[in-house]
Amino acid sequence: MLATWTPDQEFNQVRHRSGADMKRKLNWYDLVALGVGGMLGVGVFVTTGSVSLHHSGPSVFISYIIAGISALLSSLCYTEFAVQVPVAGGAFSYLRLTFGEFFGYFAGANILMEYVFSNAAVARSFTEYLSIAFGQNDPNVWRVEVHGLPKDYNMLDFPAVAVILILTLFLCHSTKESSVLNLVMTVFHVIFFGFIIIAGYCNGSAKNLVNPKGIAPFGVRGVLDGAAIVYFSYIGYDSASTMAEEVKDPFKSLPIGIVGSVLITTLLYCLMSLSLCMMVPYNKISEKASFSIAFLKIGWSWASNLVGAGASLGIVASLLVAMLGQARYLCVIGRARLVPSWLAKVHPSTGTPLNATVFLGICTACIALFTELDIIIELISIGTLMVFYMVANALIYRRYVITGHAPPSHTLLFLFLLSLSALCFSIAWKFKQQWWGLVLFGGFMIAITAFYHHVMLNTTIAQQQQQQQHWSVPFMPWPPSISIFLNVFLITTLKTLSFQRFAIWACLITIFYVLYGVHNTYEAEEIQMVGDQVNSSVHNLQTKVEIQVY
Repeated sequence: MLATWTPDQEFNQVRHRSGADMKRKLNWYDLVALGVGGMLGVGVFVTTGSVSLHHSGPSVFISYIIAGISALLSSLCYTEFAVQVPVAGGAFSYLRLTFGEFFGYFAGANILMEYVFSNAAVARSFTEYLSIAFGQNDPNVWRVEVHGLPKDYNMLDFPAVAVILILTLFLCHSTKESSVLNLVMTVFHVIFFGFIIIAGYCNGSAKNLVNPKGIAPFGVRGVLDGAAIVYFSYIGYDSASTMAEEVKDPFKSLPIGIVGSVLITTLLYCLMSLSLCMMVPYNKISEKASFSIAFLKIGWSWASNLVGAGASLGIVASLLVAMLGQARYLCVIGRARLVPSWLAKVHPSTGTPLNATVFLGICTACIALFTELDIIIELISIGTLMVFYMVANALIYRRYVITGHAPPSHTLLFLFLLSLSALCFSIAWKFKQQWWGLVLFGGFMIAITAFYHHVMLNTTIAQQQQQQQHWSVPFMPWPPSISIFLNVFLITTLKTLSFQRFAIWACLITIFYVLYGVHNTYEAEEIQMVGDQVNSSVHNLQTKVEIQVY
């Protein structure tokens, strides 16, 4: 469970289990477009309306800023790992290299859960906006109601299933063509965003930002609660890291693609959410198809139809990128034999993980058919935040212990105290304790980080400077430390029901690992070791025969 791999083993030995290699055809601008396209359609069109109405009010843009800062810090951690280990496994590979197989598997299973559930939710939003594009104001008009099924599971969504299956077939064909399609859709999507922003500012009123109950009607607590929920909007930037095996120049393209896409997306999220709240007072924003309904309320019915069409296009782009990334995750987990190995196969002619793409496409389509997923958006957020928390810990440990050869006990103690201080600060905030608790635990976090930085600066900085040949996170260990603190804080703002659901999911994937994954991967390694010994014996025998003949 705690066995680790080296980057060379991950990049060569494990990668070759897929048979054919993925084809390197992507440039930095492809990665930026993939990251932006993967995030844009999700957040604005799925979460903004409900978060504005129930949590943040007009200050929803501040929620996006807070979530964006956390996502940016996490993206820096992802980038350093992606540059040093340019494989398709993302968080799964990074954690397997650092903390062992089980931690990598746990992160990979959570990422896959988030992708499948969020893709299903986004596909159902596609149906809602597409119906408005054709002049239908009822978001359920194209769904089929089945009596006898439980509420939230009785509206069958066949358009959502159709768009998922069409994208699955397209992704099976070629990564480069999929990237070109996403690039074109993302360009049109950004232009469309510009139209909404300008139209909202021209036809809206700044008074709506303070009426009826001020810019933050639910207080600071509501803004932070909203930030945890809109973090769902940033699922997608890590898709760029999963494309590392298909990038021409990963050392240059990955930092630009990952960090650049987060910055661009955060800016657009803030402008879009401000535009929505200027057009309509927060208490009159619709939870579903919020932007289209907002244009209807200001009398622009033609713009409402246009927004429905543009939003549908953006959602398709988001689905394309997310489904692209989820297949790479499952492919690499299959290479590790933690799931059936046929999921790891790469088609020799298309250079795509065909089996993983088809399998996950079918799973996503089945869930999108009948499940209203509003109730699990927070489950998706808690899983995402947990994975990003683990990656930030792994970066600190790898930089100072594995690369810098510092004593492991010092770094593990620091990580424990850092997480503990973040947890105590978050509990004090959640249960409205005295303000001195916030100051105490926040100050303790800053103090231990500064002390650890001082100790590591004196012991490992010279060796690190010699070893750092490629891009790395600056001002270490502050960015990942702040990322850990923010991730823990945002996790604790979620509802108790989210933790219960996450606990059930964690138990299920752990049981699967104990009953199947750990045995399968262990047997695979045994078989490979025997094969290596046989090959070595044959090689030695051939050498002896050649010597005797000579």
